[in-house]
Amino acid sequence: MKRIFVLAAVVLMPVLMHAQAQITTKKMKLEDFPEKVTKVVLSGNMFFDGAFEDAVKNRWVISPFEFCTKEEFEALKGKEDYYFLMTVLGQFRKETEPGLEMLSLVKGGKGSDLSLDKMLEVVTIPVCSAEYPSGREIVYFPALIDIIQEHVQASMKRDLNAYGGLETNSANLDLSRKKRVVIADSDISPSVSPEQLQMLDRNDIEIVPEEEADALMEAGAANTLVSYTVTPHDAGAGSFCYKMLIDARTHKLYYYRKHRISKNAAPGFLPEDLAKIARR
Repeated sequence: MKRIFVLAAVVLMPVLMHAQAQITTKKMKLEDFPEKVTKVVLSGNMFFDGAFEDAVKNRWVISPFEFCTKEEFEALKGKEDYYFLMTVLGQFRKETEPGLEMLSLVKGGKGSDLSLDKMLEVVTIPVCSAEYPSGREIVYFPALIDIIQEHVQASMKRDLNAYGGLETNSANLDLSRKKRVVIADSDISPSVSPEQLQMLDRNDIEIVPEEEADALMEAGAANTLVSYTVTPHDAGAGSFCYKMLIDARTHKLYYYRKHRISKNAAPGFLPEDLAKIARR
Protein backbone atom coordinates (compact mmCIF):
# COMPACT_ATOMS: atom_id res chain seq x y z
CA MET A 1 0.00 0.00 0.00
CA LYS A 2 2.84 2.32 0.91
CA ARG A 3 4.50 1.51 -2.42
CA ILE A 4 1.29 2.39 -4.30
CA PHE A 5 1.10 5.74 -2.45
CA VAL A 6 4.72 6.60 -3.29
CA LEU A 7 4.15 5.63 -6.91
CA ALA A 8 1.04 7.79 -7.08
CA ALA A 9 2.96 10.72 -5.59
CA VAL A 10 5.70 10.34 -8.20
CA VAL A 11 3.12 10.24 -10.99
CA LEU A 12 1.24 13.27 -9.65
CA MET A 13 4.32 15.38 -8.95
CA PRO A 14 4.75 16.66 -12.54
CA VAL A 15 1.04 17.55 -12.58
CA LEU A 16 1.34 19.48 -9.32
CA MET A 17 4.51 21.21 -10.49
CA HIS A 18 2.72 22.18 -13.70
CA ALA A 19 -0.21 23.54 -11.69
CA GLN A 20 2.16 25.66 -9.63
CA ALA A 21 3.78 26.99 -12.77
CA GLN A 22 0.38 28.22 -13.97
CA ILE A 23 0.03 30.78 -11.18
CA THR A 24 -0.37 34.10 -12.99
CA THR A 25 1.22 37.05 -11.22
CA LYS A 26 0.32 40.68 -11.80
CA LYS A 27 3.56 41.15 -13.73
CA MET A 28 2.54 38.33 -16.07
CA LYS A 29 -0.93 39.79 -16.52
CA LEU A 30 0.64 43.03 -17.76
CA GLU A 31 2.85 41.41 -20.40
CA ASP A 32 0.34 42.23 -23.14
CA PHE A 33 0.15 45.92 -22.22
CA PRO A 34 2.35 47.35 -25.02
CA GLU A 35 0.26 45.58 -27.69
CA LYS A 36 -3.18 46.37 -26.26
CA VAL A 37 -5.04 49.62 -26.92
CA THR A 38 -5.42 51.91 -23.92
CA LYS A 39 -8.82 53.56 -24.02
CA VAL A 40 -8.67 56.99 -22.42
CA VAL A 41 -12.10 57.59 -20.91
CA LEU A 42 -13.21 61.23 -20.96
CA SER A 43 -15.37 62.36 -18.05
CA GLY A 44 -17.68 64.76 -19.87
CA ASN A 45 -16.33 67.77 -17.93
CA MET A 46 -14.96 70.00 -20.70
CA PHE A 47 -12.48 71.90 -18.49
CA PHE A 48 -11.07 68.75 -16.88
CA ASP A 49 -11.10 66.71 -20.10
CA GLY A 50 -9.23 69.40 -22.02
CA ALA A 51 -6.22 69.19 -19.69
CA PHE A 52 -6.46 65.40 -19.48
CA GLU A 53 -6.61 65.00 -23.25
CA ASP A 54 -3.69 67.36 -23.88
CA ALA A 55 -1.52 65.59 -21.31
CA VAL A 56 -2.21 62.18 -22.85
CA LYS A 57 -1.61 63.40 -26.42
CA ASN A 58 1.68 65.02 -25.45
CA ARG A 59 3.04 62.41 -23.02
CA TRP A 60 1.59 58.91 -23.56
CA VAL A 61 4.12 56.72 -25.39
CA ILE A 62 4.00 53.20 -23.92
CA SER A 63 0.99 51.82 -25.81
CA PRO A 64 -1.46 52.70 -28.58
CA PHE A 65 -4.32 54.83 -27.22
CA GLU A 66 -7.74 56.05 -28.25
CA PHE A 67 -10.16 58.41 -26.53
CA CYS A 68 -13.65 57.21 -25.67
CA THR A 69 -16.77 58.27 -23.78
CA LYS A 70 -18.12 56.78 -20.55
CA GLU A 71 -20.82 55.05 -22.59
CA GLU A 72 -18.21 53.39 -24.80
CA PHE A 73 -16.30 52.32 -21.70
CA GLU A 74 -19.41 50.61 -20.32
CA ALA A 75 -19.78 48.67 -23.57
CA LEU A 76 -16.11 47.67 -23.80
CA LYS A 77 -14.95 47.10 -20.21
CA GLY A 78 -15.70 43.36 -20.29
CA LYS A 79 -13.26 42.78 -23.16
CA GLU A 80 -9.64 41.77 -22.55
CA ASP A 81 -8.56 43.67 -25.67
CA TYR A 82 -8.37 46.96 -23.79
CA TYR A 83 -6.82 48.79 -20.88
CA PHE A 84 -8.64 51.87 -19.62
CA LEU A 85 -7.18 55.11 -18.28
CA MET A 86 -9.94 56.96 -16.50
CA THR A 87 -10.86 59.27 -13.64
CA VAL A 88 -12.63 57.71 -10.68
CA LEU A 89 -13.97 59.10 -7.42
CA GLY A 90 -12.08 57.98 -4.34
CA GLN A 91 -14.13 57.46 -1.18
CA PHE A 92 -12.58 55.99 1.93
CA ARG A 93 -14.37 53.95 4.55
CA LYS A 94 -14.97 56.75 7.05
CA GLU A 95 -15.94 59.38 4.47
CA THR A 96 -19.58 60.25 3.89
CA GLU A 97 -18.96 61.07 0.23
CA PRO A 98 -16.12 60.83 -2.33
CA GLY A 99 -13.45 63.42 -1.58
CA LEU A 100 -10.86 62.92 -4.32
CA GLU A 101 -10.65 62.64 -8.08
CA MET A 102 -8.23 59.82 -8.93
CA LEU A 103 -6.62 58.77 -12.20
CA SER A 104 -6.75 54.98 -12.56
CA LEU A 105 -5.38 52.54 -15.12
CA VAL A 106 -7.31 49.26 -15.21
CA LYS A 107 -7.52 46.22 -17.45
CA GLY A 108 -10.76 45.04 -19.03
CA GLY A 109 -11.80 41.43 -18.92
CA LYS A 110 -14.29 38.81 -17.81
CA GLY A 111 -16.47 40.00 -14.94
CA SER A 112 -15.55 43.64 -15.45
CA ASP A 113 -18.95 44.22 -16.99
CA LEU A 114 -20.50 43.28 -13.65
CA SER A 115 -18.41 45.47 -11.36
CA LEU A 116 -15.55 47.97 -11.62
CA ASP A 117 -14.01 46.22 -8.60
CA LYS A 118 -13.49 43.11 -10.73
CA MET A 119 -11.10 44.92 -13.06
CA LEU A 120 -7.35 44.47 -12.62
CA GLU A 121 -6.04 47.73 -11.17
CA VAL A 122 -2.63 48.56 -12.60
CA VAL A 123 -2.08 51.87 -10.80
CA THR A 124 -4.13 54.71 -9.32
CA ILE A 125 -2.88 58.20 -8.48
CA PRO A 126 -4.76 61.12 -6.85
CA VAL A 127 -5.34 64.18 -9.02
CA CYS A 128 -7.37 66.77 -7.14
CA SER A 129 -10.27 67.47 -4.79
CA ALA A 130 -13.51 66.04 -6.19
CA GLU A 131 -15.69 68.95 -5.10
CA TYR A 132 -13.54 72.05 -5.57
CA PRO A 133 -10.34 71.42 -7.57
CA SER A 134 -7.68 74.05 -6.94
CA GLY A 135 -6.62 74.29 -10.59
CA ARG A 136 -3.08 73.10 -9.79
CA GLU A 137 -3.94 69.73 -11.35
CA ILE A 138 -3.78 71.36 -14.80
CA VAL A 139 -0.05 72.05 -14.28
CA TYR A 140 0.66 68.61 -12.81
CA PHE A 141 -1.37 66.49 -15.25
CA PRO A 142 1.61 65.80 -17.60
CA ALA A 143 3.71 64.67 -14.63
CA LEU A 144 0.95 62.39 -13.33
CA ILE A 145 0.63 60.79 -16.78
CA ASP A 146 4.38 60.14 -16.84
CA ILE A 147 4.34 58.72 -13.31
CA ILE A 148 1.66 56.24 -14.37
CA GLN A 149 3.71 55.21 -17.40
CA GLU A 150 6.86 54.71 -15.36
CA HIS A 151 4.97 52.57 -12.86
CA VAL A 152 3.53 50.39 -15.63
CA GLN A 153 6.99 49.78 -17.07
CA ALA A 154 8.41 49.00 -13.62
CA SER A 155 5.50 46.63 -12.91
CA MET A 156 6.19 44.74 -16.14
CA LYS A 157 9.73 44.06 -14.89
CA ARG A 158 9.17 43.11 -11.25
CA ASP A 159 6.20 41.88 -9.20
CA LEU A 160 7.54 43.88 -6.27
CA ASN A 161 6.76 47.06 -8.20
CA ALA A 162 3.44 45.72 -9.47
CA TYR A 163 2.14 44.89 -6.00
CA GLY A 164 4.02 47.58 -4.07
CA GLY A 165 2.22 50.52 -5.66
CA LEU A 166 3.52 54.06 -5.93
CA GLU A 167 4.79 53.97 -2.34
CA THR A 168 7.85 52.07 -3.60
CA ASN A 169 8.99 55.30 -5.28
CA SER A 170 9.78 56.88 -1.92
CA ALA A 171 13.04 54.94 -1.98
CA ASN A 172 14.08 57.39 -4.70
CA LEU A 173 14.71 60.02 -2.01
CA ASP A 174 18.18 58.55 -1.57
CA LEU A 175 18.94 59.62 -5.14
CA SER A 176 17.84 63.22 -4.65
CA ARG A 177 20.69 64.58 -2.51
CA LYS A 178 22.05 66.86 -5.23
CA LYS A 179 18.64 68.16 -6.29
CA ARG A 180 16.91 71.34 -5.24
CA VAL A 181 13.78 70.65 -3.16
CA VAL A 182 10.96 73.19 -3.42
CA ILE A 183 7.77 72.89 -1.36
CA ALA A 184 4.79 75.15 -1.94
CA ASP A 185 3.71 76.98 1.20
CA SER A 186 0.16 75.68 0.67
CA ASP A 187 1.52 72.11 0.84
CA ILE A 188 2.86 72.54 4.39
CA SER A 189 0.62 71.19 7.14
CA PRO A 190 -0.39 73.56 9.97
CA SER A 191 1.06 70.82 12.19
CA VAL A 192 4.55 72.07 11.26
CA SER A 193 5.96 74.53 13.78
CA PRO A 194 7.96 77.70 12.96
CA GLU A 195 11.02 76.03 14.49
CA GLN A 196 10.65 73.07 12.15
CA LEU A 197 10.35 75.44 9.19
CA GLN A 198 13.64 77.08 10.19
CA MET A 199 15.25 73.64 10.24
CA LEU A 200 14.28 73.20 6.58
CA ASP A 201 16.36 76.21 5.57
CA ARG A 202 19.42 74.54 7.04
CA ASN A 203 18.77 71.45 4.92
CA ASP A 204 18.42 73.26 1.58
CA ILE A 205 14.65 72.81 1.41
CA GLU A 206 12.91 75.89 0.05
CA ILE A 207 9.39 76.93 1.03
CA VAL A 208 7.98 79.16 -1.70
CA PRO A 209 4.59 80.58 -2.71
CA GLU A 210 2.36 78.07 -4.50
CA GLU A 211 2.52 80.05 -7.76
CA GLU A 212 6.32 79.89 -7.76
CA ALA A 213 6.37 76.12 -7.18
CA ASP A 214 3.85 75.57 -9.97
CA ALA A 215 5.83 77.80 -12.34
CA LEU A 216 8.92 75.64 -11.76
CA MET A 217 6.94 72.52 -12.61
CA GLU A 218 5.41 74.11 -15.70
CA ALA A 219 8.84 75.32 -16.90
CA GLY A 220 10.43 71.89 -16.34
CA ALA A 221 13.15 73.27 -14.07
CA ALA A 222 16.28 71.11 -14.09
CA ASN A 223 17.39 69.17 -10.99
CA THR A 224 14.40 70.45 -9.05
CA LEU A 225 11.87 68.48 -7.03
CA VAL A 226 8.51 70.21 -6.58
CA SER A 227 5.79 69.37 -4.06
CA TYR A 228 2.20 68.48 -4.85
CA THR A 229 -0.48 67.53 -2.34
CA VAL A 230 -3.98 66.23 -2.99
CA THR A 231 -6.66 66.40 -0.31
CA PRO A 232 -10.46 66.77 -0.17
CA HIS A 233 -11.75 70.34 -0.09
CA ASP A 234 -13.38 70.04 3.33
CA ALA A 235 -11.11 67.32 4.64
CA GLY A 236 -12.30 65.87 7.91
CA ALA A 237 -11.22 63.02 10.15
CA GLY A 238 -11.08 59.80 8.14
CA SER A 239 -10.10 61.44 4.86
CA PHE A 240 -6.61 61.02 3.40
CA CYS A 241 -4.00 63.52 2.24
CA TYR A 242 -1.48 62.48 -0.44
CA LYS A 243 1.97 64.08 -0.64
CA MET A 244 4.39 63.94 -3.57
CA LEU A 245 7.78 65.27 -4.63
CA ILE A 246 8.14 65.23 -8.42
CA ASP A 247 11.13 66.06 -10.60
CA ALA A 248 10.02 69.07 -12.65
CA ARG A 249 12.15 68.07 -15.68
CA THR A 250 11.87 64.25 -15.80
CA HIS A 251 8.57 63.83 -13.91
CA LYS A 252 10.13 61.05 -11.86
CA LEU A 253 8.34 60.51 -8.54
CA TYR A 254 10.78 60.82 -5.62
CA TYR A 255 8.40 60.84 -2.67
CA TYR A 256 4.87 59.51 -2.26
CA ARG A 257 3.09 59.17 1.07
CA LYS A 258 -0.42 59.44 2.40
CA HIS A 259 -1.76 59.99 5.90
CA ARG A 260 -5.18 59.86 7.48
CA ILE A 261 -6.33 63.35 8.42
CA SER A 262 -7.04 63.82 12.11
CA LYS A 263 -7.02 66.47 14.81
CA ASN A 264 -3.25 66.09 15.14
CA ALA A 265 -2.47 65.49 11.46
CA ALA A 266 -3.87 68.23 9.24
CA PRO A 267 -3.54 68.10 5.44
CA GLY A 268 -0.11 68.76 3.93
CA PHE A 269 3.46 67.66 4.54
CA LEU A 270 3.72 66.66 8.21
CA PRO A 271 6.82 67.15 10.41
CA GLU A 272 7.76 63.49 9.88
CA ASP A 273 7.58 63.92 6.08
CA LEU A 274 9.87 66.93 6.22
CA ALA A 275 12.27 65.13 8.55
CA LYS A 276 12.57 62.24 6.06
CA ILE A 277 13.18 64.65 3.19
CA ALA A 278 15.76 66.60 5.20
CA ARG A 279 17.67 63.39 5.97
CA ARG A 280 17.95 62.34 2.34
